[in-house]
Amino acid sequence: MQDGYGRIINYLRVSVTDKCNLRCVYCMPPEGVERTPHDQILSFEETLRICAAAAGLGINKIKITGGEPLVRRGLASFIHSLKHQRNIKTVTLTTNGLTLSDFLKELLDAGLDAVNISLDTLNNTCFRRITRSNDLQKVIHSIEDACKTQLTIKINCVPMRGVNENDIVPLAELARQTEIIVRFIELMPIGLGSDFSPIPQDEIFEQLQSAFGVLTPSDEQFGNGPAAYYSAAGFIGKIGFISALSHNFCGMCNRLRLTGTGLLKPCLSSDAGIDLKAIIRDGGGDAEIADAIRAAVMAKPARHNFRSDNNQHKKKNMFRIGG
Repeated sequence: MQDGYGRIINYLRVSVTDKCNLRCVYCMPPEGVERTPHDQILSFEETLRICAAAAGLGINKIKITGGEPLVRRGLASFIHSLKHQRNIKTVTLTTNGLTLSDFLKELLDAGLDAVNISLDTLNNTCFRRITRSNDLQKVIHSIEDACKTQLTIKINCVPMRGVNENDIVPLAELARQTEIIVRFIELMPIGLGSDFSPIPQDEIFEQLQSAFGVLTPSDEQFGNGPAAYYSAAGFIGKIGFISALSHNFCGMCNRLRLTGTGLLKPCLSSDAGIDLKAIIRDGGGDAEIADAIRAAVMAKPARHNFRSDNNQHKKKNMFRIGG
């Protein structure tokens, strides 16, 4: 599919829940949030209908997100079904890694292609401050277990000034020692994230070059969306950057987002979206779903508006949109 600006849209991020077993300070309040009623969440069967319609239009990459997707029962079976959808080339998962080891065999048997593990620090004290959890070792154990499989493994770190700027080099060290791809993702001014200060890509880049020497651009792509990758001397893995604010990549955006409640969003920064759940539950057919997906693609804006309307974004919650 092409949008109105000539971009090829081939990537769908699918949130399967807004629940999470962590309480990260830039995402959720310490007491958690009111749960979305179960009947307002798309069933896996409904989500598969949407993914099948999207695949028929050119979507060939699916990312499963949350909240924390591994808290949703039956996820591996859902991934297995996705992998057997015509035209779907890759199905990947984003997780906080807390229970990944428990589900690795199921996920591998289901055909999962890659896993992104959100990890902002390797320091126990800092991990506890960010996640309000003492379970860093469980996440590290999951990473070690995942490294023994054929999965492509990416670690996603969100650098925040005054919080984890001292953890950037230790995390990048993982890419020197293993095939892991460590990516630094610029903090979005969404919800509680608006209370923290992002560290721009150029500053992180300088810090990494001071520690590891020259970072050389890589022509390889290791993710579904627009990211810049680099290698360094002696590194087995790669370093990546996803910097929507300081290095705008909207001109290369290839994604749509499906929330757990069935809203198809053409852009993370926009409130616009099409309610696919309503179409399905009102008896709409596959052709109607496909028409709605096409409409969402054509509704994609030229670029995000994070810098122009920050107050609007403070009212949003990333865990409800899909990370």
